[in-house]
Amino acid sequence: MSVLLFVEPGDELSLQALGFAQELGDVRAVSVEGAYAPAAWAAALVEAAAGADTIVAAGSDRGNELLAHVAAQLDQPFAANVIALHGDVVTRVRWGGSLLEEARLHGSPRILSVAPHTHAAADAVPVETLALPAGADTSVSVIDRVEESGGGVSLRDAKVVVSGGRGVGSAEGFAIIEELAGLLGGAVGCSRVVTSAGWRPHTDQVGQTGTKISPDLYVACGISGATQHIAGCKGAKKILAINDDPEAPMLTHADYAVIGDLHEIVPAISAELRKVRGS
Repeated sequence: MSVLLFVEPGDELSLQALGFAQELGDVRAVSVEGAYAPAAWAAALVEAAAGADTIVAAGSDRGNELLAHVAAQLDQPFAANVIALHGDVVTRVRWGGSLLEEARLHGSPRILSVAPHTHAAADAVPVETLALPAGADTSVSVIDRVEESGGGVSLRDAKVVVSGGRGVGSAEGFAIIEELAGLLGGAVGCSRVVTSAGWRPHTDQVGQTGTKISPDLYVACGISGATQHIAGCKGAKKILAINDDPEAPMLTHADYAVIGDLHEIVPAISAELRKVRGS
């Protein structure tokens, strides 16, 4: 099987999609030059896809949007968040990861994106840069970019993420979350209710409508554990939940749990870390 893979340089999810694509067959990895313009980039992929059996991209916001344009231009169906492909049958993640769906993907070429954090990242391979076709539609393009706050470790790439939810109580309450994240060399995250309250920017949100993460350790402080949030953190290798509600759904997903007041527990953890490090 010949596979055309769209790659975003330096992107971990693209390397995961590469690992998936290499299981399917011979892979031609490509990126597209210039500022992001979805219709124009899709036209470049369509032009490059002649003879390809399958077109693949990471199941990121950009990957899904780009392949939707490719599918529209080729008048073919598109399957998002796929974890397996056998013949023309795809298995994909649905409802924020709460169920798996098997479906038959008709059409040629097959067009699909790879669900984040479901495949191991492959080693980087040479990537061919595609030029935009003459007359490509660049009427919609990126004119500004909102960077993640903090200027430190990226939420998507962090090995440790410390998140706060409604239980933190206020924007000022995140000072202890930031302190612990700093001591662990990690990033600060939050739940959707926190961004809705204006306590943290949307770029800090972990969840189905935020950032999907896969750290070695996820520390969830005062987070109830709604399905949408679990969809964002389920890739974590270990989860520590701190909550004063022993019935909180977050605890059922946690490897470790501390039942109690996060305003006492989180500073106590930070104090122990300082003691161990002699600072």
